Amino acid sequence: MSHSDKDTLADEKADVSQVENYGGDSIRDEPLSADSEEHKRLTKSILRKLDTRMLPMLALLFLFSFLDRTNIGNAKILGLAADLKLTGAQYANCLAIFFAFYIVSEVPSNLIIKRVSPRIWLGVLAAIWGVIDMCMGFVQSYHSLLAVRVFLGIFEGGLLPGIVLYLSMMYKRSETGIRLGLIYSSASLSGAFGGLLASGLNAIGTHGGGYAGWRYIFIIEGILTVVVGLLSIVVLPATVDKAPFLTPKEKVFAANRLKAEKPASIDAEGNVTVLAEPFDWMRVREGVFSIKTWLSAFAYGGILTALYSFGLFVPTIVQGLGYTANRAQLFTVPPYAVAAVLTVIAAFVSDRWKIRGPVILAFLPLSIIGYAIIRSTTNVHVKYGALFLMASGLYPSVPPVLVWLSSNYTNHYTRATAIGLQLAVANCGGFPATFVYKASESPVYKEAHTIVMGMLVGSWVLVAMKCAYLTYLNKQKAAGKMDQYRGCGDDRDPDFKYII
Repeated sequence: MSHSDKDTLADEKADVSQVENYGGDSIRDEPLSADSEEHKRLTKSILRKLDTRMLPMLALLFLFSFLDRTNIGNAKILGLAADLKLTGAQYANCLAIFFAFYIVSEVPSNLIIKRVSPRIWLGVLAAIWGVIDMCMGFVQSYHSLLAVRVFLGIFEGGLLPGIVLYLSMMYKRSETGIRLGLIYSSASLSGAFGGLLASGLNAIGTHGGGYAGWRYIFIIEGILTVVVGLLSIVVLPATVDKAPFLTPKEKVFAANRLKAEKPASIDAEGNVTVLAEPFDWMRVREGVFSIKTWLSAFAYGGILTALYSFGLFVPTIVQGLGYTANRAQLFTVPPYAVAAVLTVIAAFVSDRWKIRGPVILAFLPLSIIGYAIIRSTTNVHVKYGALFLMASGLYPSVPPVLVWLSSNYTNHYTRATAIGLQLAVANCGGFPATFVYKASESPVYKEAHTIVMGMLVGSWVLVAMKCAYLTYLNKQKAAGKMDQYRGCGDDRDPDFKYII
């Protein structure tokens, strides 16, 4: 095949009908120009149907995931620590042990998900951890709380990497950012919703419910999680070509849209073939040893340290500003609500301009400024205002960093491994998050705020480094210095452009 023939590959792949022989099957259809009315109609119809079935369900799953891991912070100020006679160190251990087991489950979960089906796997995980969350409402000692948190970590660990991978299996690269942003905004809402719900559920115990009010937080939220998990198994589609709500023509078109984004192999006659993706340890190793994975993982780790400590301790921080326990729950709501709106805006910009890193670089300084303010002032009103800045920089930064990896790997198992590894490494941030906010520092937490601020500065630098590295790789491809990888079938292909 001549060089000029190779140069037409990108144009050929833009026409989804020309991508054939996927996994040994050939799917043929009449050519559709990307500018044709039929192409636009099918795209709009498919996205509308996928969005209405998938996004609300995934957002609910993630909302309850975040709610069930952080509701211990709400329960603490409503009597959990006092009733179980927990020391500050014991409470921190209960938080930290969750992350230890959360981390180890992420990569295995993502390698399993394609074999089991995302809808079944994610739904079953949610139902099981919902039961476990209910059990937290009946614990009677430090050791029983510790044991329940172990199992909560094991079964929650697979959800977020599974959602990121699932979206990459259903949408094009340029479509995942806004959708993950909408889903992740539920984490912000869980902070707002969690505070309101905790205040209401605590009242059950206060008015003679039979148990202490904090116990109802775990029991009721656990029941709701089980219901959402089981419902998701029914509602979510397995794959685009098996989605019952798509017409046969839409299924073919939707599948070909995704195949057209994959670098294809090219034979001697110039035929373009998108290959099947059987499990291959070489692809797993690619995800493990890529510098792209590790830059994202450590950058995200700094962000998660701040995010987790914010979610776990913001009720305590707000209470330290002089509010009662119930009022502290209510005053946690506004910062989360603002963060939820900004998360969606950031995700929209990320997809519209097809950028990831620059969005993070723009929002993260808001948090850094917020931490600088809260550690430096004694004015309670200024401290509360700083919480808005802290949340407004943290939550909008997460969806871009999550979809950044899935946007820049083409092989399923490389992508699955990289996503799982990124989250496993990043979630190590849960350990410092649980220990930096010491009871002895309450209510000022100057040292803790300084540590978290420093980690966010480090994250900003790592994101900037990754932007520079991907820009360099794209320039190498444009200059023809990676032409030897043309047709190799992975992201080294010069026709595959990395999203910055």
